Amino acid sequence: MIDLTNKVVIITGGSRGIGEACVKLFSRANSSVAFTYKSAKAQAEKLEKSFDRSSINQFPKVKAYQVDMESENEIFEMVDQVAKDFGRIDVLVHNAGIWNDGPLDTMTLDHWNELMRVNLTSTFLLCKAAAPHMKKNNFVPTSRDPSGRRMILVSSTAGQRGEAFHSHYAASKGGIISFTKSLAVELAPFNITVNSVAPGWVDTEMCYEVFSDADYKESVKKGIPVGRIATAEDIAGPILFLASDLARHINGEILNVNGGSVLCG
Repeated sequence: MIDLTNKVVIITGGSRGIGEACVKLFSRANSSVAFTYKSAKAQAEKLEKSFDRSSINQFPKVKAYQVDMESENEIFEMVDQVAKDFGRIDVLVHNAGIWNDGPLDTMTLDHWNELMRVNLTSTFLLCKAAAPHMKKNNFVPTSRDPSGRRMILVSSTAGQRGEAFHSHYAASKGGIISFTKSLAVELAPFNITVNSVAPGWVDTEMCYEVFSDADYKESVKKGIPVGRIATAEDIAGPILFLASDLARHINGEILNVNGGSVLCG
């Protein structure tokens, strides 16, 4: 039902986890996908090559770009290069981020700043870099192209309720939520909507270490009303929805995807 033919999508952190699930899902929806990775070159190349179907033209092109989310220059260079390689930018999915421990009494300023740069500052830089290209593709909504452009930023339930011993992470995701609402109004006149998906616990590589404790993982599962921990695909689906024509009148929304574990607007 969702068809993104002729759409060009940037997905950050696309070599694994939620990002990888998005790359696969958006490609199946017929969009062209540019995805970023930082250090997982082998994984990125394997994913990129898995979509090489040029002989039968089964999939649109998918291309990987190595980017350090702490580098302003690399972020802007990547966005400009995607625009050159694909001819346009229609959708930005910013998923890349980090999560680690941060008790207040032991957290250093360097630790705080690193997470803020990777999670929050990169969000600002990517949106700033992508917006001019997306404005170039500014179409007044019509039956031919009613959806306009999309920015979809991945936040977290931690940004809504806070998270003890991870206050830096919660603060960064709370910043993304406020940033989403601010840009939603600012960019709407250009037919660009800005929304966020806020996952709860997701069973990806980011959580492998904490979920290695089987008892803790079971306690997390019991705290989720639907009785299971989300997969990466569970998060990628709502992201795809927000990129589709079905969501053309949704703007400034924080879409919770947590199985009912955190019930907040």
